[in-house]
Parts: sequence; C-alpha cells; structure tokens
Amino acid sequence: METSPDPSVTPASVTVVVIGYDDAAHVTEAVHSALAQGPAVAEVIAVDDCSTDDSGALLDRLAALEPRLTVVHREVNSGGCGTPRNDGIARAASPYLMFLDSDDVLPPGAVDALLGAALRHDAEVAAGLCVRRELPSGREVPWQPELYAQAAVVPHPARRRHLVRDTLCVNKLYRTDFLRAHDIRFPDGRFVYEDFVFTARVLAAGPRLALVPDPVYIWHVRRSADRLSLSLDRSGIDNWQARIDAHRTAVDILRGAEQKRLVQAARAHFLDHSLRMYARELDRREPEYRAEWWTRTRAYLDTFDTVDFDLAPAPGRVVGRLVQATGAPRDLPRVKELAARPARLLPPYAYAPDGTPAWSADLPQVTLDHLLHRPIRLLPVAVDGELRPSPRGTRLTLRMHELYGRVADAGPRAVDVELVDRQRDVPVQRRTAALTAQPDGQWTATVPLDLSALGRPGTWDIRLRLRFADGTHRDTTAHAVRRPGLLRRVAVPSRRHGVLLAQPYATHSGALALRTAAGPSGVWSVVRRRASRLLH
Repeated sequence: METSPDPSVTPASVTVVVIGYDDAAHVTEAVHSALAQGPAVAEVIAVDDCSTDDSGALLDRLAALEPRLTVVHREVNSGGCGTPRNDGIARAASPYLMFLDSDDVLPPGAVDALLGAALRHDAEVAAGLCVRRELPSGREVPWQPELYAQAAVVPHPARRRHLVRDTLCVNKLYRTDFLRAHDIRFPDGRFVYEDFVFTARVLAAGPRLALVPDPVYIWHVRRSADRLSLSLDRSGIDNWQARIDAHRTAVDILRGAEQKRLVQAARAHFLDHSLRMYARELDRREPEYRAEWWTRTRAYLDTFDTVDFDLAPAPGRVVGRLVQATGAPRDLPRVKELAARPARLLPPYAYAPDGTPAWSADLPQVTLDHLLHRPIRLLPVAVDGELRPSPRGTRLTLRMHELYGRVADAGPRAVDVELVDRQRDVPVQRRTAALTAQPDGQWTATVPLDLSALGRPGTWDIRLRLRFADGTHRDTTAHAVRRPGLLRRVAVPSRRHGVLLAQPYATHSGALALRTAAGPSGVWSVVRRRASRLLH
C-alpha cells in the first residue's frame, strides 16, 4: 500500500460519504472501515435514505460514541444512490471527499494512499484499484486492473482515454472545491448507473489525475442476496434501457466538453463491455425480452460512428455489427460464445462472395476479415470440451476447430490444461497433451484428470493454453458440449472424503467447468444452491 507519512499527508483532510438504505446488516461495518482509516479522515457523513429497518438507529448509536460521524436522515426515500451522495457533497467540510456504499468497505490504508498521491501531484482526483469480492465465496477479481498496474500522473483525461472504462465513483478521492466549482453532481432520484454520468462530468472538467496501484475499495458482490442491487438485477429490459440511457448521457456530456477522443473511447468500451456482458445472457432470457433487447440495442448502435466500432476489440465489434445487420435475434449460442472472455467463435465458418470471412453466408456484410491479420494469441479459436467423470478415471476430451486456415498455418502442437480453484484462482492440477490432426481438419487431445486428488469440494474452472509450432500460444477455455448424459453428476472416489459428487456444467458464457460436492453435507449444499438459483 502506497502510504505517505506525516507531514506529506495532512491530518483530517478527507470526508467519507457513506450511503445506505435498509442495510442494517452491513452499514456499521462500512462506517467502521471508514473511521479506521485514521487521522486523515476528518469526518464520516452517513446518509440514511429513509430506511425502514434499523439502519438509522444503528447509525445514531454509533454517532453517539464517535465524534467524527454525522448521520443524515432523509425524510423521503430518493429511489437511487445519486441524491444521498449529493447530500454528502453539500455537507462535506473537508478539502477532499470520497464515497462508500453501505454494503462495501475501505481496505486499511486506502485513504492515505489516495490522499498522499493527490497531495504529492497536486491532483484534483486520485484513483486506485477496486476489488470485486464475490460473497460468500470470497473470490476477488480486480476491476479494470490494467489502468492501475503502476502509479501514474495524468495531466488531462484525454491523455489516457482508457480512463472512461472505469465508470466507478467509489475508488476515487476528489478535491471538494473541484466538484463544487464545476457543479459536478450525481443524477437525482431513481437513476440506475448514476456513476456513468458522474464520472463523465468529472472527466469532462479536465482534472489532473493521480493513479495508484493499491487496492482502495472492496466492492462486495452478493448475488444471492434477497434484494439484488439496482445494477446487478439485469433480469428486466428496463435495466438494459437504463444502462443505454446512462451511457448516452455520459457520451453527450463528453461531447459537450469537446472531448472527441473520450467519446470514441466510451462508445468502444460500451461495445466491448456492456454489449458483450448482456449478449452472453440473451439465450437465458424470454423471447419477448430478446426481441425488445435486440430492437433497442440496434437503435442505439445506429448512433455510433464507424470509428467507434473500429476502436472496439473484435468480439464486441462483431456482435454489434450483427445486431445492426438483422432485425431480430439470431444465432444466440454463437453470440454467447463470441461475447465470452476469452472469446470463442463456433462454426460454421462462412465466406462472403468475394472470399472474405463472414459471420454467415446470408450476412456477408458482417465481416470477419480481422481474423486474417491478428496474431494467433488473440484469435477466438474454438475448442469443444467433454468432461467425463468416472470411478475408473476422469477424461477430458478436447476438439479444436480450424479457423479460416489460421490454426493450420500456426501448426497446433500441444494443449496445457489447468484445473483452477475458482474461489482462490489457484491451479490445483496441470496436464499437457499432444494435439493430433484429424481427417476432418480438426485437432483432438485426451487429457486424464485426477478428481480424487481434489483437496476440497468446490467449483473448478478449466483453462487451456494452446501451443503452436511457431512458439506462439492462445489462452482460452473449452466450449461445453451439450449432449444427453454429458453434463450430469457422477460419484467418484475421493482420497479425503471417500466419495465425491462431480458434475461438469456450462457456465453462463458456455465454458466447460466442474462442480464437486463431498458426502451427505455436500449433497445438501448442492440442493441448497439449486434452490437459491431457482429463487433468483
């Protein structure tokens, strides 16, 4: 953690604005994490958005014991996150401020790291790494880590246009008079993705930014909560429309500030992030949702310029062009696989009349000509995977497809397979097998896996590294083949648990993965998880 000892960091310089609604189970932990940042935090303003549970009373009792805590009780619920944050901006008495949601926490040293960078570099905004922590598993995934790989000073946002990818407001420290001088506020009321608009207003004002590589915010993701957050609840078309509206508003703000490069970067990011994320889920939605999503997406993408598409990574660009070219949803299994991370382009592999690779014979305008020029490590090579757990030994069978001659030109040689503990993101088994050419122009490999050696029940990702004769490689995952009898639970021996229930399954993006449960308690956990998924 990059901290700055006295006198580099001025004591009592920061206001932390904590907002919450009906979150008695978590709000005190959030406030304690802000107070625990030390003397740099002059005050914590907790804005209770007219909660109906014990949140307000808990905060009042805490404020009676902590002089740095002020509680603001809103008399009417705002319906969103913007208005209570605006209340905090209006009341803040410190030179700097930052935001914290009631169900998240600040890690130790976060404020010192951000404040130290802001003071050293005379920056109006300091930003650091946000870590998404999946609960209850505890798995941590960094948010936009490439932006915070190393400390940096950015004189103006236009000098690093990828800053538009980090739309969060909570992993940043702001100079209070900067926000007030430019009248930077959140949208009021029930406005989903209010961060998009606020962040665009900050970037449009052209601040000097200091970036630190330290974790400064822990974003708790509770997908099994009784009430999903506004942004996590993507089941209705209104959520997608809210995302479009927020993005359109952000783009208009940047355009109004004549930040053309940021406008283009924001639209390219929409294709690469938002479009791909929702496209991966389309095949799980009802037909009515799919049709409406396709229509609304097509209308919005028609406002994009050619350069916006050209700047986007290939998978999002192709999905966007497909939506533009058709009036109704189609090819959703292929769309899901291409929108995955890493992308996988499933067959058939078609050509336009002029010989250019295309999405399909009837859509020659959706070209895939980029596949002819990109390095093999970036190509959406498709590998089918079948995992067959058995008491006599578990086998993973892989079949790699040709891709417009690029795979054969690279010369497939071998595949490295990793079985990765998803919770800890740690490989627990590694195997290597030769890739063998088949008469049908594909390549196959069979890899034995030892499930009995798994130390505990859990969820395991299967990651592949395809190796080629020219020394290059492609990191990817396997497409889960769906055939009767393949994706089912099988009891296999376990050295530690006696017996293990092993179930291959397809993730939301279509990748092959594995779930295991051990003994009677494992069976019960399987039943409980299934019930939870049905409820949500």
